[in-house]
Amino acid sequence: MQTTTSTGDGRIPADDVGAAICRTINVADQTLTYRQFSIDDLTPTGAQLAIVAGFKSIDGVSVLQVLTTGDLEDVRPNEAVDLRREEGRFIIVESDRAYRLTIDGHRFDWPCRIVSGGLLRKLGQVPADKVIYFERQDQPDRQVDDQDLIDLDAAGVESFISRKLTWKLNIQGVVLELFAPTIVVREALVEAGFNPDQGWHIFLKIVGQQKQPVELTTVIDLRTPGIEKLRLTPKDVNNGEAPVIPCRAFALLDIDEAHLNRLGLKWETLVEAERRWLLLHDYPLPVGYTVSHSKIALEVPPTYPGAQIYGFYAYPPLALSSGRVIASTQLRGVLLGVEYHGWSRNRGPAAPWNANTDNVMTQIALVDAALAKEVDE
Repeated sequence: MQTTTSTGDGRIPADDVGAAICRTINVADQTLTYRQFSIDDLTPTGAQLAIVAGFKSIDGVSVLQVLTTGDLEDVRPNEAVDLRREEGRFIIVESDRAYRLTIDGHRFDWPCRIVSGGLLRKLGQVPADKVIYFERQDQPDRQVDDQDLIDLDAAGVESFISRKLTWKLNIQGVVLELFAPTIVVREALVEAGFNPDQGWHIFLKIVGQQKQPVELTTVIDLRTPGIEKLRLTPKDVNNGEAPVIPCRAFALLDIDEAHLNRLGLKWETLVEAERRWLLLHDYPLPVGYTVSHSKIALEVPPTYPGAQIYGFYAYPPLALSSGRVIASTQLRGVLLGVEYHGWSRNRGPAAPWNANTDNVMTQIALVDAALAKEVDE
């Protein structure tokens, strides 16, 4: 019994020609959409290929063979193609002429006057992470998107090149050219040569919009139309006056001060209307609130730590991005002429205040837990 072995790409080995002469070829139209056809001749002419592809007449029909290199080769009506040793991919369309173009230096004779950016990408096998440009001599190269159409009827050879897709971001005059469409603000500052921990007010400028404050953790999507620059302003800008010394109206426990300093928080102790306050500036809030930082105040009883600290106060009044109202925030306290809203958050009977183990540090843990609970963290 005689068998036929395929080469794996649809071709029949030369030794087996007598055993089987049927071959499957792939034929594309002007959209480069391929269909399969069977042919019983391993050395068909251009005319035979056109007839197999469904054309009734070879007049005005262009037959192009797609080579393994991706280049196109014209097949004349009476010219034979050896399918035993060559690729069986063809582009067969009605056309009375060819339009020469190049993509990244590779020459193609395309049978259609109009070509789309998407077809150029297919034809030149340009990967998705590259952009195609139409090269022009007297004006800037034109970016060609997949849906754009190019008329090839102009004199000369139309040349196209592909370049790696990049995005630009101006950071205080330093222009970054990035190969990813998103970047975290902290990473952007580092790449631009700025110390992100120096202390900056950071604003994102988008054309036609008000500048937007952003944080070091903010992710910038450079695909957003109109993104122009990141503007940096040092947080500690003054008119030359001496820095403000934090108020220390009363002392905390050593463990409290050590913990606050370890957190890097700016803090003060104040006494107003015989009420003692620990004020925490720029306290970071979890995602889900309408602001990213707030002032947090703890009312410290005169007999602390024997007497416990209840809840906490916030200014400005905190609100959720979802619009849901936060319960049990009816307490009020005035500090430095500003009304703070108090959160009534107390310890349960299973874990009451313990003067030997509880302090400002454990109360801040309660604050963090209460803030996180409202945003389901």
